[in-house]
Amino acid sequence: MSGRRRRVAVVTVLAVGTAVLFVLTIAVGSHPVPLTDVVRVLAGSEAVDPRWEVIVHEVRLPRALTAAVVGAALAVAGAQMQTLFRNALADPFSLGVSSGASLGVAAVVVTAGGTAGGFTGDLAGLGRLGVVLAASLGAGAVLALVLVLSRWVRSAVTLLVIGVMIGSAATAVVSVLLVYAQPERAQQFVVWGLGSFSATTWPDLAVMLPVLGVGLAAALLSTKRLNALLLGEDYARTMGLNVRRSRDLALFGTSLLAGAATAFCGPVAFLGLAVPHLTRVALGTSDHRVLVPTCMLAGAFLALSCALLSQPPGTDAVLPLNAITSLFGAPVVIAFLVRSRRGLQGVAQ
Repeated sequence: MSGRRRRVAVVTVLAVGTAVLFVLTIAVGSHPVPLTDVVRVLAGSEAVDPRWEVIVHEVRLPRALTAAVVGAALAVAGAQMQTLFRNALADPFSLGVSSGASLGVAAVVVTAGGTAGGFTGDLAGLGRLGVVLAASLGAGAVLALVLVLSRWVRSAVTLLVIGVMIGSAATAVVSVLLVYAQPERAQQFVVWGLGSFSATTWPDLAVMLPVLGVGLAAALLSTKRLNALLLGEDYARTMGLNVRRSRDLALFGTSLLAGAATAFCGPVAFLGLAVPHLTRVALGTSDHRVLVPTCMLAGAFLALSCALLSQPPGTDAVLPLNAITSLFGAPVVIAFLVRSRRGLQGVAQ
């Protein structure tokens, strides 16, 4: 099969598979909804049973939209990071964005009830919105620190290590904060840290979808710059590319995607790391003009698969989302590292 036909086949399979999984994610759950009713509601018609319409509109459709968009965002962010740092293990959370978001949420958990007063106490009084704002502020603070440090660091690998160290420091602070949290509040933080596509509501989506849409559009517009960076910063400079500016834009776009996704869904593991590898293997290329849009489809496909598996049909049980993504992602990364001739040396093919 030629390269072009192979790519068309991959994109077609992913597009059809994502559409099918989207409908199944809405239909399957503790109370299964007939597929015909799901299609009728999605098409704007009324369901045979009014209860199905309520379940689809208020519960299942927000969950499916969240899984699809967040999966696409994390996959694209991972592809950008692996190209920028030329490191097979780079992903959005390598820069400490997830740890920064966790730090913001932990600060709200500790001050819940207003006992500590101050700004975090005010956020705690806002409930769900306060948690989202705190996570966004924490991720933004880490991003700002990384961008400041990037002005004095020329090596992308060194910047990656700095991001990991910042993330470790933020995690240490979170551990200290949780010691002073009330047990039920600490449990709330632990549940948030497991990740979930089910907690978003339509008001949440009204904020999340435009933010992630901007990040995804920016990634699509930056494919030429990413292709130049694919062969190294020195080569990119010879092509007339402003490497520092391109790096800053990539860092900002990645943090926007990962920060918003983490703020609303908690830290979702492995999607940003594993999906780009699978997509490169499936396509047989690292050309970002093809890779970025295909990563969107692959990320949505796998996120919907994990959302479907996390809620076994016919039961009220809800499996931790990160348990599902880790069970899938860890073997993929191990297989890639074992089979790759270059291992951690780069991602160019």
